[in-house]
Amino acid sequence: MDLLQLRYFQTVARFEHMSRAAEELGIAQPSLSRTIARLEAELGSPLFERHGRGIKLNAGGTMFLRHVDRTLSELDDGVRAVREAGDLGLGRVGIACETLLTITTVLGSFRLAHPRADVRLFQSNAEEMERQLRVGEVDFCVASQHLTDPHLDSLELTREEVLLAVPRGHWLDGRDSVTIPEIADEPFVTTRKSHWQRALLDRLFASEGRTPVISCEGDEPGASQVLISAGLGIGLIPAMSRQAGTDTRVPVAWVHLDAPACHRVLTLVWRRDAYLSEAALKFREFITARPFMTHRLPDPRRPKS
Repeated sequence: MDLLQLRYFQTVARFEHMSRAAEELGIAQPSLSRTIARLEAELGSPLFERHGRGIKLNAGGTMFLRHVDRTLSELDDGVRAVREAGDLGLGRVGIACETLLTITTVLGSFRLAHPRADVRLFQSNAEEMERQLRVGEVDFCVASQHLTDPHLDSLELTREEVLLAVPRGHWLDGRDSVTIPEIADEPFVTTRKSHWQRALLDRLFASEGRTPVISCEGDEPGASQVLISAGLGIGLIPAMSRQAGTDTRVPVAWVHLDAPACHRVLTLVWRRDAYLSEAALKFREFITARPFMTHRLPDPRRPKS
């Protein structure tokens, strides 16, 4: 068993598709298939279930992947540490977030303060974030959903109200607030289930024993306001968008949603045992030492002063 086999297995496990994994690795599919077969022979156990041309990790493969991810991540951390020890820069910091608009202003300020830092930015959903942290692809995630891996640490950055955005001229245009039952039959512009907006929408409707009507769903949360302004439906938008002045470029009307816990909590998440470059350490210090937004909702867990 060698490192190349483990790298190949990790890639096949991520795609659960031989052709796509081979394309990602830049090798021929037969060669990749033979490598995986040799690895399974050495382990004395299959790692994938085969269904025609499709493959899926079995229980043993899932267990083995956790160990492979941890092993390769430790190795990659060591390589980064050695390389960055002789680097005149600050090293690299990798950051993932669900929508790039969330982190743009903060990253711009960070780059001005630390121009020698090599910043890598990824757009990822919650499931992808956990994988990226596990394999060391990123150092931090700015997450709007709880990441479940027990090896992660997190720090709350801010919490903000989530508003209902409606097209101009909509019957709710001019209303101060609205309840879930009042909008139960309205079509919603939202994201797929892996994103926080959809999770919040489903939870708010479920609390009323209802299911939202979805007119449009996608993977780019930042596009929701544009689609709403075009009249495709209504949707949940964080207060950050209103404060940033995007409504002057993409006109919508804003309505408060009279529903419990209609807010978003942004957290900075990182792997507890991961190597962090100087750039990563400075980014964590930078983002936690200043207000992340101009408006924060009070944390209900903290007593009022």
